[in-house]
Amino acid sequence: MIKLLLVEDDLALSNSVTDFLESFAEVTQTFDGEDGLYEAEQGVYDMILLDLMLPELNGFDLLKQLREKGINTPVLIMTAKEGLDDKMRGFEIGADDYLTKPFYLDELKARIMAQLKRAGKLDDDNILNYADLRLNMANQNVTIGDQPVELLGKEFDLVVYLLQNQNVILPKEQIFDRIWGFDSDTTVTVVEVYMSKIRKKLKDTVFASKLQTLRNVGYILK
Repeated sequence: MIKLLLVEDDLALSNSVTDFLESFAEVTQTFDGEDGLYEAEQGVYDMILLDLMLPELNGFDLLKQLREKGINTPVLIMTAKEGLDDKMRGFEIGADDYLTKPFYLDELKARIMAQLKRAGKLDDDNILNYADLRLNMANQNVTIGDQPVELLGKEFDLVVYLLQNQNVILPKEQIFDRIWGFDSDTTVTVVEVYMSKIRKKLKDTVFASKLQTLRNVGYILK
């Protein structure tokens, strides 16, 4: 499932957006700039929805710090600041889109989907392809050529995450935080267990041959 970070101090709006988007995304809510920056720095989100007028740290400074640290997660600013100067400043420091309040939730979703497609997180049919491997993110069907493959739960989520981050080194800790979550009762060693399961299920495929283990670091899908 798509993971979104929502940084918005208006509780009612934050809850409304979260409820509307939960059909296709897992939304993490934060309510001030410092908490938002901490979450964004973890690198486990597909997109960030960012208010500008935040307590502790404003949205402009949050976004600027992210880009200076090389974190390129797509950011959609959603704010009551509708002046051209504010919009230009947002884009200049690294925003990918800008939506002024009040807005329709349907438009917010459409903009999110457009950015995710542009970033390679989704295609028009929610299908991910890699050589002869095909994953349908809507119904979680997986096939190799014409043959179905059963990837269950976290196995499916892990393969999707790898496919969405090709040629990117993914530390084990980052994978764990993304797939199992910060508050999981298990430990980071579960990543190795699931990687082994996936390799067995997808043996003799291009995916298995291109999935590399970086000793004491993590994994990369070439």
